[in-house]
Amino acid sequence: MNFTRWSARLPGTQRRAAARTETAAAAAQDRRGESASSVPAARVEQLTDETGPIPAVDELPVREVLDRVPALVALVHGTDHRLAYVNDAYTTAFGARPPGEPAREALPELAELGLFPLLDQVLRSGKPRTLKSRKAPDGRSYTFTCTPVTDGEGGGGSGVLVFATDVTDHAEAAERLRASERRQRETAVTLQRSLLPQELEQPDDLRIAATYHPGGTEAAVGGDWYDVITLGGGRTALVIGDVMGRGVRAAAVMGQLRTAVRAYARLDLPPHEVLQLLDGLATEIDANQIATCVYAIHDPNEGRLVYASAGHLPILVRDEHGEVHRADEPTGPPLGTGGWMHASGSIALAPGSTAVLYTDGLVERRDEDLDEGIASLERALAGATGTPQVVCDRLVRSAGVTADHDDDVAVLVLQHPARTGPDGDLFRNAALELLGGVEAAPRARAFASGVLTSWRFPPDLHDLGVLATSELVANSLQHGTPPMRLRLRRTDRRLIIEVTDGDDHLPRRRRAEPADESGRGIAIVATIASGWGSRRTPGGGKAVWCEFVLPKGAGH
Repeated sequence: MNFTRWSARLPGTQRRAAARTETAAAAAQDRRGESASSVPAARVEQLTDETGPIPAVDELPVREVLDRVPALVALVHGTDHRLAYVNDAYTTAFGARPPGEPAREALPELAELGLFPLLDQVLRSGKPRTLKSRKAPDGRSYTFTCTPVTDGEGGGGSGVLVFATDVTDHAEAAERLRASERRQRETAVTLQRSLLPQELEQPDDLRIAATYHPGGTEAAVGGDWYDVITLGGGRTALVIGDVMGRGVRAAAVMGQLRTAVRAYARLDLPPHEVLQLLDGLATEIDANQIATCVYAIHDPNEGRLVYASAGHLPILVRDEHGEVHRADEPTGPPLGTGGWMHASGSIALAPGSTAVLYTDGLVERRDEDLDEGIASLERALAGATGTPQVVCDRLVRSAGVTADHDDDVAVLVLQHPARTGPDGDLFRNAALELLGGVEAAPRARAFASGVLTSWRFPPDLHDLGVLATSELVANSLQHGTPPMRLRLRRTDRRLIIEVTDGDDHLPRRRRAEPADESGRGIAIVATIASGWGSRRTPGGGKAVWCEFVLPKGAGH
């Protein structure tokens, strides 16, 4: 093969370099100030220096250049890509190759790399093509550039020059980086999942399910979280949030916020006060880190969700008739912004209703308006029936969330079942307005005794319930103000006794001295009951409650 008869159609970078060489030569000639008519334009190969003529590209011996370059070079020609030449580097990498043979037989390594369709394409189009970072049979990684070549003397022959650059170091570095990113993501996902509830608390009056889907492998895990917290007295707190940002840092901030929410929930504060505390904490954790959050409280006696939102998406509720409602207001700015007074709102959650709390990964799409995503979720919720877990799965599926989804998704579904028949007999309420001063105490004891008897509680639980009622009512009559009310509630798991009055001073348990005439009521209640607590009520005043865990089979 006569290499001086072949010229390569160089890729764009090389063509531009050659053009700059010719331009520089022409500019040098112009600077000599010689007339174009008296001195012919200098050719590139006529450039000289002190040692003599400088050879131009056209005069370089192609065979010698290709033999010495460290890259792998092969030349094939014709439609069957018959091998015309391989350089020394190619021979060192893959061994000697017989010229004149079709490439599929002479260069089997190119077949393993899937390079032949690219050779056909280059031959047809006459344009160079590049195949980046392919691992060859010798264990090295190469980037292949295939350039069309033609017979420079008009012979009409055509071929392809295959130029392979060893990029093993780059490929291995990239793989190490990808492995490091995978490990970091696995660490973040493990941290994220460990900080989420391993098992959801199941309140007496609600049925709850949740799901969490981390973003796909190309997306770092985010800071989505959810939680269910039983507050006592039949009330339940539900929370869902999303820390902005991704990776281990977002998961760590999420864990701190979730722990803080559980601690603040034990104070039994209104939702907006919990968010107020979280807002300040988020600023202390990281002034540059913000998070959205919804905190809601369900009280079965009121049949409503009372909630506060810090920049989070609205709660959706499907009522017992199948109509979906959106809890839009009020909504404050995200946690960590500071200086905002949050407010609480409410939405009905009657028996037979289903509520959904979710993060933006479920409804936000790059090519779709956020309101349209929420509207799509509303339509999916309207037709999603079944258990909370079934509803969860259907909502995630209807939103098109897959393993390679580009954002984290957290969904919390709660149902307030409509109980009838024997199941309904296990959930009872009874209330008495406490009127008339001190004579209200014996009336309250008689009322509690009659109710607990009708609920067929065993004698020991009946007596404990009457005693707890007596102490709570006496405490309210002595330290509270009207209006006062006694409420008894039973579920399938516990008996709850609650007394409300108009004074907002919360009682505390203290040690009464032998000579003290008061101060023992709350201590007695705390001793005999499974749990007790107090909270301020929205209209001003307080509620003091205690509960007893029912023995298995009680009341059946």
